[in-house]
Amino acid sequence: MKVLVFYTNSFSYTPKLKNLEDAPDPGEGKTYEDCILAFIQVEEQDEEKDVKSREKKLVNHLKWAARKNNTQRVILHSFAHISYSKASPEFTKEVFDAAQKRLENGGFETYQTPFGYFLDLKMDAPGYSLARIWAEL
Repeated sequence: MKVLVFYTNSFSYTPKLKNLEDAPDPGEGKTYEDCILAFIQVEEQDEEKDVKSREKKLVNHLKWAARKNNTQRVILHSFAHISYSKASPEFTKEVFDAAQKRLENGGFETYQTPFGYFLDLKMDAPGYSLARIWAEL
């Protein structure tokens, strides 16, 4: 799994193009303030492990990044362009849903961008060291 995390003063998205046939209606676009925005690529080899081990690694990393940036808000965004290797959409969604549940149980306000859509993105990300973190989990 590859993860690129940004701390953002503001992040917004607007759904543009459906890229998974069975993706549910995305609703309207949204805007979030003071949040960790995680671009996440779940890879094929992640499927050799169980969902729980993958989401636990992801959540621990996101909690650390949130604490370093003094926020309790986390946005999960599937970004299948950080690696050539891709897990199935079903496994990826399971990891995202499990991570969201674990983060919320830990007191974090957590959201997912619409899964299965290309989105127009806008973000305001400050330029300091821990506002941008890349990890291979």
